[in-house]
Order: sequence, then structure tokens, then C-alpha cells
Amino acid sequence: MSDYNNEPDRLSRRGFCRSAAWLGAGVVSGVLSRPSAASAADAAVHEAATPAQALELLREGNARFVAGKTIEPDRSLATLRSLAPQQAPWAALLGCADSRVPIEILYDQGFGDLFVVRVAGNIATSVEIASLEFGALVLGAKLINVLGHTNCGAVKAALAGGEVPGQISTLYQHIMPALEHHKMDLDAAIVANVRFQARQLRRASPVLGRLVTDGKLAIVGGVFDLESGVVKPVEV
Repeated sequence: MSDYNNEPDRLSRRGFCRSAAWLGAGVVSGVLSRPSAASAADAAVHEAATPAQALELLREGNARFVAGKTIEPDRSLATLRSLAPQQAPWAALLGCADSRVPIEILYDQGFGDLFVVRVAGNIATSVEIASLEFGALVLGAKLINVLGHTNCGAVKAALAGGEVPGQISTLYQHIMPALEHHKMDLDAAIVANVRFQARQLRRASPVLGRLVTDGKLAIVGGVFDLESGVVKPVEV
């Protein structure tokens, strides 16, 4: 994926409210603690006006997570209450339901930032597509990121093709078209599935396709590495 130039940071209303809350706490205690951390959080939390800005915010957040320098923005109860009447996420994620892939944490984001759809195998069925159409068209998300992860059980099972109990096998029909059996290992299959699902979003949804064509939305892909914590981009 291409690199994008950052535009000047702008404080959001959420960032302003959080700054005011920190200031009030400092006055009550008689000391303003860790001003540098507060400044960093304020500078990092701003609205994404374009798909390029949204992608850069995700990249920056994941870099903080990997470096162990998270700022955990927008995670206070006060922030949640301010968002109760209305949400306006700047990015949407189609991720796997795997318990090791908590989207907001690995991207160092908080309440109201990301519109997240999670399902085993990060598959794009009509249900997931409907949710993502809502996130992009109605709520205004500028980016949809299809996020797979290493050692994905759903992709592994589809690649093996064996029998499974219950309705688990219904996932296979949405993953199998991405795979070339006996021609790829699990890592390659995971990347291929991300690429297929990302393309499926645009092919199956005139709504998303039109937003992409108009430059109001970008659809990208990535794989979250469970060992390193890094999200590696996937060209879609």
C-alpha cells in the first residue's frame, strides 16, 4: 500500500473535553501530572477527514502498540457519555472473532473511533457487508480495513477441508474461493483470504463501490501477527 503524507493535527471535540477533564483533576489535586503524556494524547486524537488520514491513524496506533507506548485515547467514562447521543467513527474494521485480536487495543484507539465487525475468518457475507455499508454510508467511516491474523483457525479448517460439528462448516463456502488447495501454506492462505474478502466488499456492494469510486472511502487489508503485534499490509 502507498504511504500517505500527514496533514496537520487538529484537536477534536473529544480531545478538547478530555484535556479539560485532565486540567480539572490537576487543579483539584494541586499538581498537573505528566503534562507531556497529556500533550501527546491530545495531539494524536483528531478526526480523519480522508481515507489516507484514517489509514495513517491506524498505522500510528499500531506502531504505538508494538512499541509499548500506547496512549489509550478516548477510553474514559466521560468520553463514552459524550458519545451516547451519536457516533461518528472514522474507520471501519472487518476482523476475525478470535479472542487474541482485540481491534481497538492493537490499534490503540477508544470509544467512538472504530466501527468494528468481527466474525470467524473475517468473511464478507451479506450480513457483514450490510453492517459495513451502514458504517461507511451512514456513519461516515473513511476507511474499511479487512484484518486477518496469523494462525487463523477458520482459514486453517477451510484449507484442511475436513468435517466439523454443527454449523462451523458454513464458514467454508465464504473462504474456499480464496484458496488453492495443495498449492499454499496457511500463511499464504490467510493473506489470500484477506485479499478475497476485501475485493468481495467492493464487488458485492454497489454502495461501497460507489464510495470508493468517488474517493470517499478506501478498502484496504492487513494481517495481524500474533507474535510481533504488527499489522502487515496486504495489497488488495
